[in-house]
Amino acid sequence: VTSAVWQAAIAICKPGMEYNMIGGVIEDAVVAQGYTSVTNFCGHGVGRIFHTTPPILHYRNNKKLGTMDVGHIFTIEPMINEGTERNQMLSDGWTVLTSDGKRSAQFEHTLLITETGVEPLTGKLPTSPRYFWEK
Repeated sequence: VTSAVWQAAIAICKPGMEYNMIGGVIEDAVVAQGYTSVTNFCGHGVGRIFHTTPPILHYRNNKKLGTMDVGHIFTIEPMINEGTERNQMLSDGWTVLTSDGKRSAQFEHTLLITETGVEPLTGKLPTSPRYFWEK
């Protein structure tokens, strides 16, 4: 589910698309399948500062986050949960658990908006091992 909704969100990216549309694509797909999208973590713009604007929200929203334009670089990295979207961070400041103990999955790409759409800047090589769902 997570991989599919992440790919669907990437597929809408192109010049002129509003950033807030990404969250709607993700939330509509996961809710229809009985899952939730974490709301307190987000993707982000990438520039001279690595974590910069705009925040890329992975849930439906009406926030004015801006419009994609050629040369924009950002991440889409939804965390999709089997149960509640609530979570808790452990004392190590890195590990996050779902509040109800159910499973969660996350995928991430750094993306570049091009004149013709979107280009992933991160990802697997053709020689990389395949995941079980890719076989």
